[in-house]
Amino acid sequence: MDQNSFRRFTYSKTFIVGFGFLGISIIWPIFNQFIPLFLQAGNPEFEAQLLAEGREIPQIIGFGLAPSLALFIMTWDNLINIFVQPWVGARSDRTWNRFGRRKPWIMLGLPIAVTGFVLLPFAPTALALAAFILITNFGMALFRSPTVAWLGDLFLPDDRSKANGIINLMGGIGSLLAFLGGGYLFNNYGHAAPFIAGAILMVVALSVALWRVREPPELAADEIPEAQGSVIENLRLLAGKADHNGIKVLIGILFWFMGFNALEAALSSFAVFSLGIAPGTAAIYSAAISLSFILFALPAGLLGTKFGRRSVIIVGLIGLTILLALAYFLIQGPMAFVIVLVLGGLFWALVNVNSLPLVYDFGDEKQIGAFTGLYYFSSQLAAVLGPTLGGILVDVMGDQYRWMFPFSAFFMALAFLVMTRIRAGQTAVTAG
Repeated sequence: MDQNSFRRFTYSKTFIVGFGFLGISIIWPIFNQFIPLFLQAGNPEFEAQLLAEGREIPQIIGFGLAPSLALFIMTWDNLINIFVQPWVGARSDRTWNRFGRRKPWIMLGLPIAVTGFVLLPFAPTALALAAFILITNFGMALFRSPTVAWLGDLFLPDDRSKANGIINLMGGIGSLLAFLGGGYLFNNYGHAAPFIAGAILMVVALSVALWRVREPPELAADEIPEAQGSVIENLRLLAGKADHNGIKVLIGILFWFMGFNALEAALSSFAVFSLGIAPGTAAIYSAAISLSFILFALPAGLLGTKFGRRSVIIVGLIGLTILLALAYFLIQGPMAFVIVLVLGGLFWALVNVNSLPLVYDFGDEKQIGAFTGLYYFSSQLAAVLGPTLGGILVDVMGDQYRWMFPFSAFFMALAFLVMTRIRAGQTAVTAG
């Protein structure tokens, strides 16, 4: 079977590939929802704010850290990922053994990630918690790029937005399970329960992917690209193209993920420390963004296929910029909070579903892993810069997490400006 025939789109194949992303997506909502609370709970500034507004103080034990330090600790893992994921992505392009091309990396990283993740709620100190964060994310870094690279391996360019819509729908289901199940388990069975359940579900989902995904046949020796590996080399390869569109896409990804990751890291802190919502209940409310994302993931991919990925991303960025700017004023209670999350999930689907296929449009079909790595280089750099700068802003503004909404809106607006500078439409790439 030739490479093109192997990459023919079918819904059944796409849903099976989606189990890989579902497994990855299960643990991040639990991680981002509860770890910032563990780090900051007990900070007297938050308790004073809640009492002054007549709200109840949520019952959660933590280390009482300031927002800037807590959100900085949340980014330590991403500092490793900036370099590990691009390297792994490029190396997986040249990995061929009896287990496959990308699968060996899943088999290597999954046990490490599960071990660190299960240990997180049992950390006795903030330093131990940071160490377990690093273990978790080192394991994830070993297989996240290879798993996501299946989008390029198994689907032709014209089908990737549609396929990524389904794959992200599966990821949204994982997030929904994490928010709803994690919130319920936290409220009823304690702070460790969501982490144990999340680890089990991640193993099950990725085991399905390892069992059922058929990887493409090995390329001929003269078709395998020379190892790139280095982030700098891969960036130089992209920058060497005449139109520089690929670099502009990576800059746009940097900006919109700075906005998204900052808000994602701060969302539970805003709900708990600003609105006085109980931690488990806040997680259940946060499921609104995952449910909305699930509903709009496939339509977002179909729209990207029909109207061009760039155009659909721009619409999403405009919506997010306006919504997040208004959210600063509008969110005064749980109902407005949920409404903003629902609309945010809609606009974020338009952006996120079409992001990675847009990177592939300006890349090299024989180096899918390397360009997946560059995508993660931008998004992981954003995951360091966004929460860190946002945490500093919250400190400066008197520990008021409400300021994260205009902060995120600002970076969505920057991403919009970058995307308008990409004059070429969706690039048709001839499959190798």
